[in-house]
Amino acid sequence: MKLAVVGVTGLVGGMMNKVLEEFQFPFDEYLPVASEKSVGKQIEFKGKEYRVLSMDEAISQKPDIAIFSAGGQTSLEWAPKFAEVGCFVIDNSSAWRMDPTKKLIVPEINANQITSDDKIIANPNCSTIQMVMALWPLHKAFQIKRLVISTYQSFTGTGVKAVKQYDSERRGVQQDKEEMAYHYPIFANCIPQCDVFVEHNYTKEEMKLVNETQKIMNDGGIKITATAVRVPVDGGHSESVNVEFSKPYSLEDVYTLLNSAPGITVLDDVNAHIYPMPLFAKDKNDVFVGRIRRDLSIENGLNLWIVADNLRKGAATNAVQIAQYLVAQNLV
Repeated sequence: MKLAVVGVTGLVGGMMNKVLEEFQFPFDEYLPVASEKSVGKQIEFKGKEYRVLSMDEAISQKPDIAIFSAGGQTSLEWAPKFAEVGCFVIDNSSAWRMDPTKKLIVPEINANQITSDDKIIANPNCSTIQMVMALWPLHKAFQIKRLVISTYQSFTGTGVKAVKQYDSERRGVQQDKEEMAYHYPIFANCIPQCDVFVEHNYTKEEMKLVNETQKIMNDGGIKITATAVRVPVDGGHSESVNVEFSKPYSLEDVYTLLNSAPGITVLDDVNAHIYPMPLFAKDKNDVFVGRIRRDLSIENGLNLWIVADNLRKGAATNAVQIAQYLVAQNLV
């Protein structure tokens, strides 16, 4: 088993290594890969020192699995080259998610779609993953008709540049405009723009919630609208999700379904002030759900508050779970 981590020196790449070690993922050879400027550097993984390899060096060694977290353009160029040598690529960028020939996988929902022919497998967007984890068991039972979503997303979702911006602002250090990840300060601020604006004045992040949810749930009939906001939280995305079902439901059934769903932890006791928060979700792999209550304004309406560590289940954990599935099904 040859395992490559592409983009290993980035924020998510570092978390990939951490999760791989925690999950005791089985491998015989480990290939850390990064851009040309990082090639030759030494990184530590599981107590050993490794030299960072170039893309071509890694491909020449024909890895069995490559977990990519190196950006969309890099993935579009290099993922097919890894796939050509028989490697399964698990890609964390947006490059392949809406490609109709590629599977968009959350293991707890649709890992059984993966076949030996799926050499490039897409990891969904962080905000999508945590939401569909909570919604999937409810959709199967009551059929979701419409979703209204508001997200409160950590600056860590933007990457290293945003982390540096936040830290500089927190310390009162002046930055040049080109060093900033955002148009505005993120410290002590909320920015109602995640990613770039596209048609109808929605952002890319908002449309990912629409398109990816429909694809993962295999239901293009679900009506979805979203507003995504970047907040000064160091790790962890939160989402307020208003659901309208086609079928009537009981709150007891909702609790039962969520409590029995893999990867979900229900935290919901308002009398004791217990509800999910990013501070609590940080460094945990589960998705946390709380503030569960009926929407009194519409028939079959429900409100949920969904929180997860965006670098964990929203990225690294989900990707490693896909790799685990490949191994468990003897696809590699």
